[in-house]
Amino acid sequence: MRGKGRGNDGMTPVERRAALGLGAIYALRMLGLFLILPVFALYAETLEGFRPELVGLAIGAYGLTQALLQIPFGLLSDHIGRKPVIVGGLLVFAAGSVVAALADSMGGVILGRALQGAGAIAAAVMALAADLTREEHRTKAMAMIGVSIGAAFMASLVAGPVLEAWIGVRGIFWLTAGLALAGIGVLAWVVPQPVRSTVHRDAEPVPAQLRLVLADGQLLRLDVGVLCLHAIQTSVFVALPLELRDSLGLPTHQHAALYAVVLVVSVALMVPFVILAERGRRMRQVLTGSVLVLALSLVGLAEYREGLLGVGLMLVVYFAAFNMLEATLPSLVSRMAPPQAKGSAMGAFSSSQFFGAFLGGVMGGLAQRHWGPEGVFLAGALLAALWFLVAWTMRAPRYLSSEVVRVAVDGPEAARRLAMRLTAVRGVAEAVVVPEEGVAYLKVDPAALDRAALRAVAGGDSP
Repeated sequence: MRGKGRGNDGMTPVERRAALGLGAIYALRMLGLFLILPVFALYAETLEGFRPELVGLAIGAYGLTQALLQIPFGLLSDHIGRKPVIVGGLLVFAAGSVVAALADSMGGVILGRALQGAGAIAAAVMALAADLTREEHRTKAMAMIGVSIGAAFMASLVAGPVLEAWIGVRGIFWLTAGLALAGIGVLAWVVPQPVRSTVHRDAEPVPAQLRLVLADGQLLRLDVGVLCLHAIQTSVFVALPLELRDSLGLPTHQHAALYAVVLVVSVALMVPFVILAERGRRMRQVLTGSVLVLALSLVGLAEYREGLLGVGLMLVVYFAAFNMLEATLPSLVSRMAPPQAKGSAMGAFSSSQFFGAFLGGVMGGLAQRHWGPEGVFLAGALLAALWFLVAWTMRAPRYLSSEVVRVAVDGPEAARRLAMRLTAVRGVAEAVVVPEEGVAYLKVDPAALDRAALRAVAGGDSP
């Protein structure tokens, strides 16, 4: 259902409610996945069957099921509706949380975490957001959801140790089950019901296009990049909580204060580089530089692990690089994806991200078993160095944005002619018209775009 009453100049109340509600659902689910990240390695020592390699598997198990199921669940939502798939996914997630809360063994927690990941609602949430927003405001809605994900990750690092002190890790798992049920409440009472659900190529994967985006060398470099980034992140938290406790003597409840300071400083540190990347048009240079800094920070964590100040400084550098890459990679995918295949490109990218979390858990657990924390950090540094070689060969992106405009055309020949007229508009670099959807997918230079001419051509008037 798309709200009326404000023209095209701003989001309607219905669109804002949809974006905020879906952002809240996504954030509640991601909190459930990430709250144990800073504390599980410590808790695992109390479980039956404890082995270091299983710690990493338990932390990253959700990534495998999430990577395998998110695109199929998104496609299922095209047929049975978005909300039923999201409700089903949240119930599966809650069931996984309960299994993990009741588990006395590593195997039980691994099963629970895999079930959590099986509640893969990411693609369905994005598709519902597209159903509920007009084309010209869809990017803004997606950005609001993206911000909620980043906020949930940062909040989990601070809240996890605090909650562990209050209710324990079992209590955190029970809490995450409650958060999933709260997400169902938000879906029912806050998120509007769409009038109709259609395929949105800018927001969800299309099976026929997956081969296209996977064969694109530039997009594949970004998929490899996000896989490496989240593999490193998951592996780091196999070892970091133990290091803070054993090497620095820092009680678990004090980890929260360290993470809070580190995150605040690292975010402030990354802001100038975000500006340089976006406004200074140095995205490739900032990306490769951040990967190199990430590798060096991990070497620093491996070699200089004594003293709170030194570890804190290395963590600031690490999280500044991580957050910079976390922001830059999706932006690059959006810029480099074909205009009609942005949703498919983002779907492959997201699956790579979750698969990376799984691989990182396995890598971190094995490194912890054989070489201890130093080996975990150095393995991450080696992976970042390999990623640097891949990123170095990437082409500089075109600084274009994706836009979708509604058009009315009858048949492929009329669509071809309209696409030619659209690309003749100043600031439009590419145009693909899909007549059966009644939309044109564009790549545009926002600074040069002649919006009046674009509206005239899209509306059927002479340019």
